Amino acid sequence: MKILSLKEVVLLTGLSKVTLWRLEQKNMFPQRVALSPRRVGWKHDEVMEWLDTRPRVTAAETINTEGFENA
Repeated sequence: MKILSLKEVVLLTGLSKVTLWRLEQKNMFPQRVALSPRRVGWKHDEVMEWLDTRPRVTAAETINTEGFENA
């Protein structure tokens, strides 16, 4: 069993630490595992399974931003 650090989970999911915490509180993201009193991690398999359940966006569904200027 591989354990992912917070940094690895943030990189894999693209979510912030706060968003991960909020999702955990709502039982919408895998729960962290206490590794020591000051260290936590997430089970790799659970995070990957969660990612697999996320909706996919295809190229046809992306928003065309050409022609928009920074306001």
